[in-house]
Amino acid sequence: MLDSSLVVFIGTAIVLIVKPGPGMLYVTARTLKQGQRVGAISAIGLSVGILVHVLTAAAGLSALLMTSTVAYNIVKYVGAGYLIYLGIRTLLERDRNPTVTIPQTTTLSNTFSQGLLTNIFNPELALFFLSFLPQFVNPTQGDAALQTIALGMLFVILSILWLTVVVLVLSKAGTWLQTWLRNSSGIAKFQKWLAGSILIFIGLRLAIAEQE
Repeated sequence: MLDSSLVVFIGTAIVLIVKPGPGMLYVTARTLKQGQRVGAISAIGLSVGILVHVLTAAAGLSALLMTSTVAYNIVKYVGAGYLIYLGIRTLLERDRNPTVTIPQTTTLSNTFSQGLLTNIFNPELALFFLSFLPQFVNPTQGDAALQTIALGMLFVILSILWLTVVVLVLSKAGTWLQTWLRNSSGIAKFQKWLAGSILIFIGLRLAIAEQE
């Protein structure tokens, strides 16, 4: 895995993690309604759920490499197309204020399980990691499965760090900050444009590189 690819991966991961989505909305809602500790445990649960998809992606990629280089390349191209599709959909989606149903249970074990299952049973998240992680794996630089796991762990760590910051800020600032964020349409539009453009760029980058 080249150093330049790692830098691109970290930069891309940060933009995608910071972009408001279902996970951040979930953590925000739980923090504001049930407090800092519940928000933090929810963030950890969500992040561990991501790790399950990372391990699945690593196992699938390893199996493909053992079977056929052609099959691997097919998956790479399909993944590139899917990322471009996600990017275009992100750019075209309408601004909205989704709502989250907050469970009434507040025990730490239940809080963790709810966050964990929220991401484990998210098929779109599974497709995303199957498409996203292979773009930064170089089979000539070592075991592809180990590279995938390493990249996934890095993504999880960045996710936990960001969500922890979100929880701490929200627990201190209170409801007025959530209201301000929802009313900051300019920030939301910029994040949407940036995230969509990056997804499209990654997909095109892969397709062009494979043709060289």
